[in-house]
Amino acid sequence: MIIGIGGISRSGKSMLGELLKQMFPERSTYVISQDYFVFEESKIPKVRNETDWEHPASIDFERFADAINKAAEEYDIVIAEGLLVFYDPDICALFDRKIFLEIEKELFEQRKSADKRWGDFPDWYVEHIWQSYLKYGVIGHDRKDFLFLEGVGSFDLKSLKEFLGLK
Repeated sequence: MIIGIGGISRSGKSMLGELLKQMFPERSTYVISQDYFVFEESKIPKVRNETDWEHPASIDFERFADAINKAAEEYDIVIAEGLLVFYDPDICALFDRKIFLEIEKELFEQRKSADKRWGDFPDWYVEHIWQSYLKYGVIGHDRKDFLFLEGVGSFDLKSLKEFLGLK
């Protein structure tokens, strides 16, 4: 089974990926992050002279798809997560299950301003991340093939288990 997890930065994608891994203790499980498939910085578009990590052109989707397919040959469960994990239709078609995490803008801004992994972001760039998410990353609730979860607090495990076909 290949599971895709999407949502804005700091919505809990990595945390959910690790939780899912624990939900399949008897199966070999691998979590793969889209973050590891960005092009080298010189090939990524710029916005206001800053590297635009949020743009689809920053992701090597072909290499990401190859990694997902290779992992699917080696593992029972592959969990792929990322901001733009559902952007590319060929990658989206790989997923047997699709989960989308949602948080409100205010919570995103709080979490992003507390995230110092890559240094401080200017306020305009945090807003740019949100706008890129709205433009490239949001999945409409009309998509019945997705499970939509709140990325606030603990996840709805009952819905998650039902969606994944677990008891």
